[in-house]
Amino acid sequence: MTMTNLLPIAAVLLIVLFYTALPNLRRCALPRIEPETPGWRKHWFILLLTLLYAVLAFWKLGDRQAPQTLRRFDGESAVITLDKSAAIGRVMLYTGIVQGNYEIEFSPDGETWLPAASFEQGHAALLKWQKLDLKNAPEGEMQALRITGQHGVELCEVAVFDTADQLLPIHSDSAVLCDEQAIVPDKPYYLNSSYFDEIYHARTAWEHLRGMYPYEISHPPFGKILISVGIALFGMTPFGWRFSGTLVGVLMLPLVYWLARRLFGGRAVPGACALLTATDLMHFAQTRIATIDSFAVFFILLMYGFMLGFLQRGSRRDLALSGIFFGFGAASKWTCFYAGAGLGVLWLAYWIRHFVEAQHTANKKGKKKKNEPEISDPSEEFLQNVLFCLLFFVAIPALIYYLSYIPYGIARQTFPFSGEYTKIVWNNQTSMFSYHSGVHSSHPYSSRWYQWVLDIRPILFYLDYFPDGRRSSFGAWLNPILCWAGLLALFVLVYAAIFRRDRKAAFLLVGYLAQLLPWVFITRTTFEYHYFPSSVFLVLALGYVFSLLRDNRKDWRVPVYSLCILSAAVFILFYPAVSGMPVNNASATKLMKWLPTWPF
Repeated sequence: MTMTNLLPIAAVLLIVLFYTALPNLRRCALPRIEPETPGWRKHWFILLLTLLYAVLAFWKLGDRQAPQTLRRFDGESAVITLDKSAAIGRVMLYTGIVQGNYEIEFSPDGETWLPAASFEQGHAALLKWQKLDLKNAPEGEMQALRITGQHGVELCEVAVFDTADQLLPIHSDSAVLCDEQAIVPDKPYYLNSSYFDEIYHARTAWEHLRGMYPYEISHPPFGKILISVGIALFGMTPFGWRFSGTLVGVLMLPLVYWLARRLFGGRAVPGACALLTATDLMHFAQTRIATIDSFAVFFILLMYGFMLGFLQRGSRRDLALSGIFFGFGAASKWTCFYAGAGLGVLWLAYWIRHFVEAQHTANKKGKKKKNEPEISDPSEEFLQNVLFCLLFFVAIPALIYYLSYIPYGIARQTFPFSGEYTKIVWNNQTSMFSYHSGVHSSHPYSSRWYQWVLDIRPILFYLDYFPDGRRSSFGAWLNPILCWAGLLALFVLVYAAIFRRDRKAAFLLVGYLAQLLPWVFITRTTFEYHYFPSSVFLVLALGYVFSLLRDNRKDWRVPVYSLCILSAAVFILFYPAVSGMPVNNASATKLMKWLPTWPF
């Protein structure tokens, strides 16, 4: 048996061993909120964990320099002249965000032009260094090359290398094409170029900043607006367009800690939940790429955290904040509407319980015990709360959603509440629905919901091979410890919710199922990163199991901390596959290909 087989088997056995420590669910004490421990240093762990995670997340996130000046072509040419004639080995271009194509010609004398290459700058070729195919280029020493661009195509920089792969000094009649030669990389790489869906979302964020109507309109705008904040701060660079999502990924750690404290109290169990989040492979990979999923999950955590405050204390402030963050989430990605449905279920259950308790009190018919508090008819309070929710879960979110289209309006020189602006918003809704309902194309890394819950089919965002036998890659899938142990935790929640009528278990189940169940019925092409919103509830489900151990066993720290250490060890093992760190291809495959369907 090889190491590839032993590692997943060992992981499963250790998870099973962890669950043998659980108390008898029929008779054990249900999770309680542990009392506060006084002292200003009591939250040192989450502060330290957040700091360490932030250092790791921002380390080698992307280059902080990239070509910024650009030339827009519309049928005309630009001549690139070599300071000294040389045989050209390769040519690289750094592309802008407007699509089109180029014709490239070489000249041995500056007068005679010979066809060398053609390059189509499609939507998948944007914001990255591109190496031209010069297999049909003329041989011999050249003095110049000429680039003719069509359809308003944008080009930021040109780099010319000789046959010894040395960068050649150049100048041009279009100076912006060779004014940033100091930052020309040796090769296209994730650090200096876009990858996966960054070609859509980073592009759209920059289009918003430039007042252009966006190319990608398949999601609401707010997530891309948040990406544009990082670009405004750090420039249109890989670091800039990945900054906002990574920052949100860092902030999710204290956010999970805060939500777990609202559920379970204390510090140890919330700290363990934060550690599981920090060592989740999906969380690390998904928040370091410039897509909108990070923002959706961030707002889901906030809306559920404040809804929990309402359920526990009846706080209208918490209820209002839950609705406001629902609005921001929905304006980032439609999957937040699934979360909104879960909030609706929790809110309805809250009021059903209140009506049942009121009816039960009324049925006592004078049998009320001395000093037992009165439970009044909640009908009037319910109607007031309905109106309150119509304001904070319908009207205000709708306004947030509507106003998130301001960048679209600026591009079309129209403003909110005008007929043209409203038409833009409405047309985008029909366009998004049509697009998502029609995505049925095959993809090598597509997967279905039942594969997500078992971690069977990760998605590979990026893969690059080096001549020395190394590879660099990004994949998105759950840490198998979280995925498999969390799946068992869901069965604990089901038992506690049904047979022990535990509201915390029901709360977490609703949150998890609200994010997963819609994908059971959706037939479009799907990927494992669609499981990301559900994964945070797996973390909290394990937090529920941790709190069961805490409240029923004196030696509870041993199994809880052991599982967290195991999660951290697996994260370290798979770190190269979620960070792009170059590793030996053959050795990495032996250690990382736990399942035949894993692309490692």
